[in-house]
Parts: sequence; structure tokens; C-alpha cells
Amino acid sequence: MHIEKCGPDQIPQWVALRCALWPGEDHGAMAREAPGMLAQRDQLVLLAREGDAVTAFAEAALRRDYVNGCETSPVAFVEGIYVTPDARGRGVARALIAGVTQWAKDQGVTELASDALLDNEASHAMHKALGFCETERVVYFRKGLD
Repeated sequence: MHIEKCGPDQIPQWVALRCALWPGEDHGAMAREAPGMLAQRDQLVLLAREGDAVTAFAEAALRRDYVNGCETSPVAFVEGIYVTPDARGRGVARALIAGVTQWAKDQGVTELASDALLDNEASHAMHKALGFCETERVVYFRKGLD
């Protein structure tokens, strides 16, 4: 397995994995926004490659707004992480988070945060196995103003 920063030529593989992680999102919009994401200094996209196959990705960004459970700003935030089912259980997520951690340290931040849906117990277990600790649980509400 090899961890590498995503380049423009790898956008199709990255977007395919993003679509697997977020199947309800607009796949065309994800493809259109990808080049701009790679150009941002405060964002990172890492890919895991096994031979010619890209089997996983991690997206991270520096967040300067308040991040739940954190004490500093900015905070490095794992915006998304996905490992294909056939590559799971082999340390791929751990290697990606190690790469994100090093990037975060290089940016001078002292906290790495992430989130997961309340019912995504597999993600909770992965985060705990990678050294994250749960800080709080939140339910968001919305009210339309007609």
C-alpha cells in the first residue's frame, strides 16, 4: 500500500470513492468541485493505492470556525475518509490518518477532529481504533422561515 497526495490526474478515482461514501450527493457536483478542492492550501486529499487501484481516500481541511469538542483554532478536520470494503481491516485508514496527522502538524495545529453520523457505529469504532475520543453528541435542527 502506498499513501500519496491526490493529483489532478487522479480526480476520477477519488470522485468515484467520494460517490461511494456519499451516495446521496450530486455526483456531478462532486466531480466539478474536485479540482478546486485540490487547489486549496488549507485542504488535503490523500489516496491509498495498491498497485494500480486506488482503494481509499481521506480529505482534511483546516477549520477556523468553532469545532465541537476542540479547544484551539484552527483545527485540522477529517472531512471524509473511505476505504473500499475489500481493503478494510488492513491498516489503510490508519495509514491515511497518519498522513493527515503529519500534514496537520506541518500546518502548526494541535488538534485533529472528525465526525460521524449518530448511527454509524462502524465509523465510531474506526475513529476510536485510530486514537480519536468522542467529545459530544449533537442533533441539529432546522426551521424554515417562510
